[in-house]
Amino acid sequence: MSASPRVMTIAQWAGGAPWALELQHSEEDHALVWQTRGQARCVIEAVRRGVSVHTALVIPAGTPFSLELGKQNFGLVCLIPRNGPLGMPDRPTILRIREVQAQAEVTGILDALQREQNMARPFMDEALSAHGALLTVWLRRAMIESGQTEERSSAAMRLAAAYSALIERDYMTGKPMADYAKSLGVTPTHLTRVCRDCSGRTAAALLTERCLHAARMALERGDRPITQIAATLGFSSGAYFSRFILHHTGRSPSALRKAAATARSIAPTGAKSASAPPRGLAVSGGRL
Repeated sequence: MSASPRVMTIAQWAGGAPWALELQHSEEDHALVWQTRGQARCVIEAVRRGVSVHTALVIPAGTPFSLELGKQNFGLVCLIPRNGPLGMPDRPTILRIREVQAQAEVTGILDALQREQNMARPFMDEALSAHGALLTVWLRRAMIESGQTEERSSAAMRLAAAYSALIERDYMTGKPMADYAKSLGVTPTHLTRVCRDCSGRTAAALLTERCLHAARMALERGDRPITQIAATLGFSSGAYFSRFILHHTGRSPSALRKAAATARSIAPTGAKSASAPPRGLAVSGGRL
């Protein structure tokens, strides 16, 4: 993980694989997404929100989220180290920037960060940190000018967020969704209804997505043995893990890994990876 802020397009952030953003997961760094064209939908802490043009979206490190991009979408993302000196909000934040001057300011800062990355001149890390500091100043000013306050949340939203946090903490244990509901003091039926209302996904689908994202990252962007990945993610057997991957991607774990390696060898800077998982993830095999 880099010690300096770094900027890339949203497409580059996904690494050429839409599933990498569309499935529930979290990032090690803070992310500031600046949407300049098109529409997107995000689910942050199991609550669905819309992201329109000229919107700044702040996703703190470790926060569960997914981001589904619309057609003709374009934007930039700045990743800021979690334990670095730059201060970032500790709660997800969405700012719709209406003032042209403020739009130009954030675009200019992000462009300057990109230039520093691309030119790789002496003292680049210092320059990146300085531009990153300007970006966080811009963000704090934008929050003040927009009158940004703590978002009011309903009981349903609080329950959905609590469930999302538990998933992020325990998804590698292999616990079924019913155990999470029990920990939260609600029935699986109630939790499912709340999650569907808040996020558009069922409680089981949110858990499935988080496990599937971790599995695909390990398979397609790592080299650990498949049986080791299955055990790490709490699957009782390699065979069940293979069925899980096949059900949600249409490929076996080994085929998925091979397809990703082939895609990287053809276009190492970011061609499309193996097919994204089908929408409306179903639950199979009894784990969830």
